[in-house]
Amino acid sequence: MTSPTVTASRRGRAGWLTLNRPAALNALDLEMIAQLSQALEAWRFDPGIHLIVIEGAGGRAFCAGGDVRAVRAHALAGRSDLIEAFFAGEYALNRTIATYPKPYVALIDGICLGGGIGVSVHGSARVVSEHAAMAMPETAIALFPDVGTSFVLPRLPGALGTWLALTGTRLLGADCVHAGLATHYVPREGFAGLADALAEDGIAALPPRAAPLPPARFAAERAEIDAIFSADSMGEILARLAASHSAFAATTRAALAAASPSSLVWSLALLRAGARRSLAECLAAELAATRVVTLHHDFIEGVRAMVVDKDRKPAWSPASIEAVDPATIAAVLG
Repeated sequence: MTSPTVTASRRGRAGWLTLNRPAALNALDLEMIAQLSQALEAWRFDPGIHLIVIEGAGGRAFCAGGDVRAVRAHALAGRSDLIEAFFAGEYALNRTIATYPKPYVALIDGICLGGGIGVSVHGSARVVSEHAAMAMPETAIALFPDVGTSFVLPRLPGALGTWLALTGTRLLGADCVHAGLATHYVPREGFAGLADALAEDGIAALPPRAAPLPPARFAAERAEIDAIFSADSMGEILARLAASHSAFAATTRAALAAASPSSLVWSLALLRAGARRSLAECLAAELAATRVVTLHHDFIEGVRAMVVDKDRKPAWSPASIEAVDPATIAAVLG
């Protein structure tokens, strides 16, 4: 069960999945999603497989997300059927991971963004090294935190999930554990030994090999994060930021100013709704939202600016939070 971009093999008691698209930082395309789903189904009732382990090839990334370049191309070509197939397949895989009957362990030693969060955060364990970098940067391309994170992010401590979702902030190394996106911290030098131990001993190999956590680098800003991002509207979040003269507030204002105003509004709305929904309900709502968002001007423009042309100069329309059309937000929310 192999493909050029995913390998599925047996290592001792583990079913081992490797995302093998290193030139694209292991970004997920529809074929990879199908291969991962096929392997999980094949191992679901296999008595020789006691756990699943997933990693990324190449040394730079676990998974840099979904192939939004292809989604944009489908949107420009009017191929809504292909967009639907991609997101429906991806979200079905996320739900499979969340409900899988065997332990599912993600080894994250590098970049883990967007869709990479989706194939890791729903599992039993997410092991990060000091080189891990986890983020949901969707507002920069005018999408929204998806792959089931409208369920996950509202359940992180305090307002951390809202802060991460709206700003796209990257958490590094042990900070991913402090925030709740990861479960174990193992320095890179221990990853090879951990892999062998997982193959031999299963999930029990994790606790004795986890290193003590250093202090969270966002600890000093935690109270301000909670105070600002607990607001239920973008207008109030921006007002609270404007009232603060801290360095954190200035950096955060700059991050939000670079994001799509429409995306900020619909992302916050999906997060607040997600706090009251089950994972299955969140995934269904996210799939419905993709049918609107991927055809929106800002998504087409955001992917162009950040992924295709890489000029990092998107022309958002509308250009301000105040000008965002409530009807558009209502359509995204269904």
